Amino acid sequence: MSLRRTYETTVIVNAALEDADVDAVVAKITTYIENHGGEILEVEKWGRRRLAYPINKKFNGFYVHIIFEALTNTIPILERFLVLEDTILRHLTLILPQKLRDYRAKKITGDGRPIEPAPEDEEATADIAVV
Repeated sequence: MSLRRTYETTVIVNAALEDADVDAVVAKITTYIENHGGEILEVEKWGRRRLAYPINKKFNGFYVHIIFEALTNTIPILERFLVLEDTILRHLTLILPQKLRDYRAKKITGDGRPIEPAPEDEEATADIAVV
């Protein structure tokens, strides 16, 4: 019996593609995961960034971070798909432990308290004079 786990995959897509083409590649990956029994939890597009070293004579890449739940036997199938996709320069898939997900959700400060948004103080901002 296969175990269902939470994974995160970071993919570097060829930055020479148009935005619509990058969106199509991301949709293709997420559809592939869903077709093999996975469930997409988050998709974050980090955007175009300069690579630390050239990959296939490319100096820029479009980073995409996907968090999903899937069966353990789905991962080798996904890895093979990502290797064969010619628009993907690199990829990395890791198991995402629940402890790390909780930590990221809380965004803990140095003393262990969660970060709370600062209240807007209208009187304090009204007293500030522009010189």
